[in-house]
Amino acid sequence: MRTASQVERSEPSLRRHFLVALLSLAFAICQVVTCSVVVLTPKGSSAQTSSDSTKGIRTPALVVGFMGGFVHSDDLRHSEVQIARQIQRTYGDRVQVRMFENREKAEARRFVLHWLSSEEREGRPDRKESDPLVILFGHSWGASAVVSLARELEQEGIPISLTIQVDSVRKKGEDDSVIPPNVAEAINFYQPDGMLHGRSTITAADSSRTRIIGNLRFQYEREPAECRSYPWYDRLLFKGHTAIECDPKVWSQVEGLIKTRLPDAVPAPSVVATRVP
Repeated sequence: MRTASQVERSEPSLRRHFLVALLSLAFAICQVVTCSVVVLTPKGSSAQTSSDSTKGIRTPALVVGFMGGFVHSDDLRHSEVQIARQIQRTYGDRVQVRMFENREKAEARRFVLHWLSSEEREGRPDRKESDPLVILFGHSWGASAVVSLARELEQEGIPISLTIQVDSVRKKGEDDSVIPPNVAEAINFYQPDGMLHGRSTITAADSSRTRIIGNLRFQYEREPAECRSYPWYDRLLFKGHTAIECDPKVWSQVEGLIKTRLPDAVPAPSVVATRVP
């Protein structure tokens, strides 16, 4: 006769054997009759693999941003990166968004040229060579890189839809004051205070081809609350220059300007249960 402790130890084993037998029976039944499962898919579609769901999607617009100073292109404390991430989340595969450090201008240029010459771009039946598909924005040295890159892309015959400069600081060897004629529209945000402050005025090399939306001045008696996440030395040494970079009022305008020139965002699909055999 088994003791009570032996019985207790055998019960989990019996339960496991019973469960395995039950699952085997269910599987056998599924082989005889039609066994269906319920999966969650976008409304009006059947189940798709990830490769199927992106098949045929084109990227009709490119947004390139440049960081200021010596800031890394993935530093989420900075508004430029936050805006880039927000735009990418909103538009998904319909827009390509890429951030660069201001010293990576040559890499950004290669990226733009590759994007324009890719099979995905050339696959668009409605594409025209004159389509202004590229938007550039940046802060500080990054804003200077924006104008410099636009000028280089002019030599390639590439149109730019919009350039946005936030407290643009001219970098050696660059001219951030005159917007080249391949740019359709340009806007300049600046603040005049401190030892590091932005260019107050930008002009068009050809006003018949480029519209200057405005040179918008901001002034700060106190820094925005969002600046608290920025390095203390930036806030101490470059108060106004840092304040405009973390000012949500400025960057909400930047985001709005970019979005009004992009294709309509694709709404997130509603999810319904679809029975798939």
